[in-house]
Amino acid sequence: MINHQRIKSQLKAQYLTEFYQRNVLKKAEKDMVDSVNEECGIFGVYAPHNIATYSIAQFGLFALQHRGQEACGVSVAKNGTIKTIKSSGLVLDVFKGIEHIEDFQGNAAIGHTRYTTAGGGSRRNIQPLYAVNYYGKPHFSLAHNGNLIEIDDLRKELEEEGLPFLATSDSEVMLRSIQKFCDLPLHEAIQQGTKRIKGAFSVLVLTKDSLAAFRDPHGIRPLCLGQLDDGSYVFCSETCALDAVGAKFIRDVKPGEILVADKDGLHSYSLLETAERRICAFEYIYFARPDSRIEGKEIYDLRVESGKKLYEQSPVEADLVIGVPDSGVPSAIGYSEASGIPFEPILVKNRYMSRSFIVPSQEMRERIVNLKLNPIANRIKGKRLVILDDSIVRGTTSKLLIKILKEAGAKEIHFRSASPPIIAPCYLGIDMPSKDDLISGNMSIKELEKYLDVDSLDFLSVDSLTDLLGSKNHCFGCFTEEYPVNYTQKIPEVII
Repeated sequence: MINHQRIKSQLKAQYLTEFYQRNVLKKAEKDMVDSVNEECGIFGVYAPHNIATYSIAQFGLFALQHRGQEACGVSVAKNGTIKTIKSSGLVLDVFKGIEHIEDFQGNAAIGHTRYTTAGGGSRRNIQPLYAVNYYGKPHFSLAHNGNLIEIDDLRKELEEEGLPFLATSDSEVMLRSIQKFCDLPLHEAIQQGTKRIKGAFSVLVLTKDSLAAFRDPHGIRPLCLGQLDDGSYVFCSETCALDAVGAKFIRDVKPGEILVADKDGLHSYSLLETAERRICAFEYIYFARPDSRIEGKEIYDLRVESGKKLYEQSPVEADLVIGVPDSGVPSAIGYSEASGIPFEPILVKNRYMSRSFIVPSQEMRERIVNLKLNPIANRIKGKRLVILDDSIVRGTTSKLLIKILKEAGAKEIHFRSASPPIIAPCYLGIDMPSKDDLISGNMSIKELEKYLDVDSLDFLSVDSLTDLLGSKNHCFGCFTEEYPVNYTQKIPEVII
């Protein structure tokens, strides 16, 4: 009998310590990584009776580290001022150098873990971003998860009106657009400032005496609300961050909703555009930590069910089920439970991979897969294997992994992907290859089966994923090329 609680605890610990080691290579070698990269994570706390919000935010961001590993930052409201610290690096690296932590404690804070989607990796794009008042003091600070589209004209207009752009990110367009209406009450400034904003956004805005959280009208990126024992409000991308700070989950922020926490409590308003729920399906099957819950769905349980669905779709006779650590493990457990084929964790993952490998040749690039994943050969030799992974993007790592398993003596290999074929890029907050580099966008399943050199191949179908999610009210754009927010201009080939 598989102990799901033990597996959940192990996965939680692994995610906390390894920060989704999908970004182990420099961007120059990104073409060799069979994955897509996380977007960003945001965390905020409004605690009028607690002056330790900096520390609370740091714990929350650490729990969201898997959503972005390039940079992070925190803004804290204290005594009518806003202080910000941010830099490139992981959460613990950025904040460990602060000598007088009491100087950064306050009554409210917002934080951000960054992975570049739009605007590039300039240091000036590290969030939170802040707008200053007429006296040059920070007036409010903003943290954004998602990606905005078709904002060039709006940016140009705001620049012509004298609003100061200091960086190149789409998030700064959001910041300046709200800043334009800063004389209005905060929720009205957000309503007016987002009227022309198009795309995916879950956002936190910190002022000297309040904190606002809001989502785009489709709710494409997740955002939830929690509460500490002292009544303080917590907002974050995933519920795992609520657990990290000891907060109780209250509910998800609704699509198109603005929540404002201030000294008078919590207030709910709406954006001016009509809301229609379309949260990203990829959050459930790929991005979120397995111990998180999004829109009422337990991520771990959903991934186990995806493995069961895959067995229903394409049963096969085999000796062992294995999962690619760590994201493929829950679906492998589900496949094992549905099929009765034993699950064994016989792919060993190196959890100390460096981010700075220099790989001058194809041979050395292939060797990186051996460094990252190594099979227990005596458990594989002569066996028929079913291998589960969360997705296939470029196919390069999958192909090399299959080669490793064959060299270890596998008799048969049946590959199963716990997501539908990724046939189109995302422009709503995920760093994803262009369509030309997405292998499922250019090969049929039979062609890909031959390319990978496997005995059989199957993907979770969109219909099966819809059944798991319980509705069609999601963004399936990378699987169907049908998006809840569409470009009126040509979709860019690459988001960087």
